[in-house]
Order: sequence, then C-alpha cells, then structure tokens
Amino acid sequence: MSVPTTRHKLRFWQIWNMSIGFFGIQIGFALQNANASRIFQTLGASIDHIPILWIAAPVTGLIVQPIVGYISDRTWHPFWGRRRPYFFVGSLLATLALFLMPNSSAVWQAALVLWLMDASINITMEPFRAFVGDQLPSSQRTLGFAMQTFFIGLGAVLGSQFPYLMTHVVHVSNAVHHGIPLSVKYAFYLGGICFFTAVCWTVFSTREYPPADMAKWKAQKQATSGLWASLREIGKSILYMPRTMAQLAVVQFFTWIAFFALWIYTTAAVAQQVFHTTDAQSQAFQDAGDWVGILFSVYNGVSALMAFLLPVIAHYLRRTHTHLISLFIGSIGLISIYFIHQQWLLIVPMIAIGLAWASTLTMPYAILAGALPPEKMGFYMGVFNFFIVIPQIIAAMLLGFIIRFFFDNNSIYAMIIGGTSMAIAALMNLWVHDQDDERASRRLAVTAKTETI
Repeated sequence: MSVPTTRHKLRFWQIWNMSIGFFGIQIGFALQNANASRIFQTLGASIDHIPILWIAAPVTGLIVQPIVGYISDRTWHPFWGRRRPYFFVGSLLATLALFLMPNSSAVWQAALVLWLMDASINITMEPFRAFVGDQLPSSQRTLGFAMQTFFIGLGAVLGSQFPYLMTHVVHVSNAVHHGIPLSVKYAFYLGGICFFTAVCWTVFSTREYPPADMAKWKAQKQATSGLWASLREIGKSILYMPRTMAQLAVVQFFTWIAFFALWIYTTAAVAQQVFHTTDAQSQAFQDAGDWVGILFSVYNGVSALMAFLLPVIAHYLRRTHTHLISLFIGSIGLISIYFIHQQWLLIVPMIAIGLAWASTLTMPYAILAGALPPEKMGFYMGVFNFFIVIPQIIAAMLLGFIIRFFFDNNSIYAMIIGGTSMAIAALMNLWVHDQDDERASRRLAVTAKTETI
C-alpha cells in the first residue's frame, strides 16, 4: 500500500494545533532551568557541585532522544500515529516528576527526580522536532519551527514567572522553612497540569501521515528489528550523516555551552552580584531566585515575539546569516551581565539573549530538515541532540572546576565564558551549507535563464 509522498500545505490553525504541545513542554523546562540550581542550593549543595548535579539533563538527552527518534520512525498505529504515542507517555511521566521535584528533602532526591524529569521531557520533546518534518512541506518548515519557537517562548515566559507570581500575586510564602518554599512547590504543581494539558491538545487534535510506502516500511522495519541490526543501522547512519548536519553540529556545540552556563549559574551570579549574598538559606537569595525567573521570562518572551519575525529576516538574509547575527548579539548580551549591578538593568542583556534563543530554536532545525532523508527524520533529529547534550556534559564536568579554581567561585565569570562560546558559534555559521537555500538559488537561476531565452 502506498500513499502520496507530497505534503500538502497546512492551514495556520493546523500548524498551531500541532505545535501547542511545546507550550506545555517549555513550561516544564522553564521551571527546571530557572529553579533547579535554586532547589539544589536551598537543600545544601555547594556552588561548585551545581554543574555536576545538572548532568542529568544532557546525559538523558544523549541516551533518550536518538532511541526515541529511532523507535518512533518505526512506529505506526492507525489512531495514535507515529510520534503522538511518545508525546502522551512522556507527558504523563514528566508531570509526575514536576510534582515530585519540589518535594525533595535532600540533594540526592532532587538529583534523582531531575533524571526522571529530563528523561520524560526528552521522550516528549524529541518527536516534536520530527513532527514538523513529517507533516509539513519544505516551504512551510521554517514557519513550523517558528511556531514551535513561539510556543516555547510563551510557555517559558509563564513557567519562569510562576514562582514570582505565586509570591507577589497569589501571596504564597517564598521563605525557606525546612525545605523548598511553598511558592516554588505550587509553581511546579501548576506547571505539571499545564504540561499534560497542552501535550494532550496536540495529541488529540492532530493526525499524522502513514509511511509513504507501507510495504517497504514494514520490510525495512523487519530488517532492522534485531538488536545487532538496529545498532549497525544506527552506527552507519551516524557515520554517514549529511554534511549540513555535521556543519551545524559545530555551531550547536558552542551555542549550548553558552546556554548551559546561563541556566546553571545565573541564580548564583545575580544573588552574589546584585543581591549581595551567597547564603542560599537567606531571604535575599530566594528573592534573587524569583528575579531570575523574571529575567528568564524576558528572554523567552523576546524569543516568542521574534519567532515569526525571524523567518521574514531569513528570507532576505539567508538562514545561516540570520543565525550568525542573532548569536553574535546574544554573546554581547551574556558578556554584558558582568558589568551590571542593578536589578532592572539586567533586563537589557536578556533581550539580546532572547534573540539568540529564538534563532537557536528555529534556524538550525529548519536548515537541518531540508538536508535529511524523510524516512530517517526522527532518528536524525534525535542524533542532532548529541550536539546539544555533549557540550553540556563537557560543561558540567569542567565549569565547576574552572569557576572554583580560576575565579574563586565567583559565578559571574560563567557569563563571560558563555558569551565567548556563543561568539564562536556565531562565526561557525560561515561554514554551514543550507541545502534548501542552495536549491532555491538554483531554481531562481534556471527560471532567470529560461526567461532570458
């Protein structure tokens, strides 16, 4: 049995429905990114141990995403489809983790729950990237990833602000009383509900295309069903990955060192530099944690606003050049944090970082989707995550040592390291070949030559 391989253009609201699950996913990620270090330090972890406690995030991504991508490529159910079973199961587990995380009573418990949370979010998130490549024609993929970026930004704005809103709007205490503040607990509970609800919206409002050639797909699935055959197929695919993917890997490597430094050190850096405390049990430190949530909501809000402007800019500048400029502006924002000692001025660099974040969530995936074979879209999107998580693993092992022994545990220097790394990532875009852009250029050249004749 065969079905048409052409992907019809989807209406705006169809793309909206297939992307809204990312709204919930990013609420979960935002709560984790803005509060995990705060939770660890509140429970007694020292600042130089924070990076290694965060290693769950990249390690689970390294393991889970390519496996889920590989398996989802080989999944088909008449009702659940290909990717949506993983959306649903992952959201259930992630919601459980969000409820458990703020109830940890020791550092080791919080670390274990972080492993569960990251693994679950990765199960949910990885198929969403392949989902765009599955459902949309190449002409709509930049819009599809931009729509995801919009919901990522919107979800992160709300998720980052939840603890602050609980403290200052709902008037729930953010004081430390034998554990995690109540404001943080309630924020995580609300985040879990939003996560599950948003993912279910996508699961039950969207349908998927079956494999283009069902008989061939079943034969390939059967041929690679054994463990050895599967490992050999995975190894071969990684070894012979598309050239564009290898070029983007270098960009991703330096980009994600920068964002990892931002996520794990901003709370400590702001507490020390602006709120003048290193005592995680103090009220000033908890106030700094709330303010970091606001700062993170700013850069995510900018990301959401830029999501639909970036494709327009890319149309005129090319996607690689757009990404280069965005990352360079972001690097300036990160480095400038070092020179700021006033609470409200910290919003300015977050605007620059928001532009870089929007581009990071849109441009590499739009470029990559045009270079991947459709039958391996999920797998390669999972493998692409290697170049997100490997730099984070390296940063987790080295940043604590560097900050401790070279900068006397002064966390603000992590922002300079991150900014420098992002500047390198920006320059690496000069070597990336965008196959969609190259094909479009060839078509224009042929059209112009035909019209001349």
